[in-house]
Amino acid sequence: MSDYIITQIRQADKYGNHLVDELLAAEGIRRDANLDYTCGMYDDEMNLIATGSCFGNTLRCMAVSHTHQGEGLMNSIVSHLIEVQFSRGNTHLFLYTKCDSARFFGDLGFYEIARINGQIVFMENKRTGFSGYLNSLEKQKESAPRVAALVMNANPFTLGHQYLVEKAASENDILHLFIVSEDASLVPFSVRKKLVMEGTAHLKNIRYHDSGPYIISNATFPSYFQKDEQAVIESHAMLDLTVFTKIASALGINRRYVGEEPTSLVTGIYNQIMSEKLPENGIECVIVPRKENKGAVISASTVRQALKEENWPLLAELVPETTLNYFKSPDARPVIDKIQASENVIHY
Repeated sequence: MSDYIITQIRQADKYGNHLVDELLAAEGIRRDANLDYTCGMYDDEMNLIATGSCFGNTLRCMAVSHTHQGEGLMNSIVSHLIEVQFSRGNTHLFLYTKCDSARFFGDLGFYEIARINGQIVFMENKRTGFSGYLNSLEKQKESAPRVAALVMNANPFTLGHQYLVEKAASENDILHLFIVSEDASLVPFSVRKKLVMEGTAHLKNIRYHDSGPYIISNATFPSYFQKDEQAVIESHAMLDLTVFTKIASALGINRRYVGEEPTSLVTGIYNQIMSEKLPENGIECVIVPRKENKGAVISASTVRQALKEENWPLLAELVPETTLNYFKSPDARPVIDKIQASENVIHY
């Protein structure tokens, strides 16, 4: 072990990244699309024998060569990644792992949040992190017959989102609106939250929540040990619902609203699983047809394309006045510039 060194493998290091890909593939792992730091452990002959990566406040893509397993190398990789995260100011850390590896990471100070048997375990490095979060929600619980929930990214907030919120608010006594707080979208969280709250200010029975780290977005759910894209979607949906049912119990939620997206494979599979699994936990799943404009569904992707082209007449047809006013203001210029610099705005 004394001859082994750990060093960062930068994005420009093509050979180093090639070795990482080979090691991951040999251990049945695909490189995740979302990584912002990668390290490698080398032996005294400069053979790559272990690797690990970070994205945001998560640890991912960790592997040890089968020829060196049992030497405690994964402990060193995890310790190194934790040091990197702490140096960035990230002290609340998360990881996803296979079920048969959960006990190992438990020994390294990670605690289980939720699991899908035979597929995936979601873990954090705070013993009372999730339980403390649920306790804080329970203190906000209000007694009412009809309590609904919506989880919304709103990238950005459109008339379609507004329609969905208005419908859910009108059909229930209380609506808990969770705004995805991960900054993995072209429109930053602070702006998305502002636009959601301004566009729904006329509704008085909404309780707003930042989603926090426990409601996982498509953008950050890991794909690296799933066999194919459908398995990734299914695992994400099942894990999200496992976490959500605990959140729903804490707040007394008995309905969840989602928007229908007939053209989206991801959302179609997700909504199908949701409509099957939520009722098993006493939660009604309400799938709402999308609001249309001139025969086409209103989507955030279409809005981002309009912003990319600065097509203000089209934008006025797709977003509430509050959203339009923001994007016409000087404050929005950095966000519009970011959208215009993006090659592809038609995505999550």
